[in-house]
Amino acid sequence: MNICVFLSAADLDDRYTGPAREFAELLGKGGHTLVWGGSDVGLMKVVADAVQEAGGRLVGVSVDFLAAKARGGADEMVVARDLAERKALLLAKADAVVVMVGGTGTLDEATEILELKKHGKTDMPVVLLNTAGFYDGLKEQFRRMDAEGFLPRPLTDLVLFAEEPAVALAHLEESVGTR
Repeated sequence: MNICVFLSAADLDDRYTGPAREFAELLGKGGHTLVWGGSDVGLMKVVADAVQEAGGRLVGVSVDFLAAKARGGADEMVVARDLAERKALLLAKADAVVVMVGGTGTLDEATEILELKKHGKTDMPVVLLNTAGFYDGLKEQFRRMDAEGFLPRPLTDLVLFAEEPAVALAHLEESVGTR
């Protein structure tokens, strides 16, 4: 399975890098492919290293203005013209999506896939890996949107909030049928 992971390229504390590394190791050991933003810095590097060390494949999609930070040695690396093209290419190469901790770019990517899913433009499973409660506020906001009628589909049809890396991967494998 090709698993697109949206995440930060920042250097982060171990409370975030540890679970991200654990998920990446499970992904690689499961024979899956990481589809990610292609950067070889910060949390993106941590995840790519762990996938590769565990025997998984790496498919990166960088962007022109970040191409200097692109990882060498990936199985495939594409450089997009801009962030919109990058996001489209990442999703086109994926069978499933995991959203890890990140900033505004990660939030943009997360809402894009959920918007596509809401409108029936994709049926790919989406998991928000809620490491150290990072997405608790977003989870509450989505629950309110669901309860107050802002979502045409139930929240549970759009996304799974997972607290543990193993739960996230098991959900994807079950949803895509690779188990």
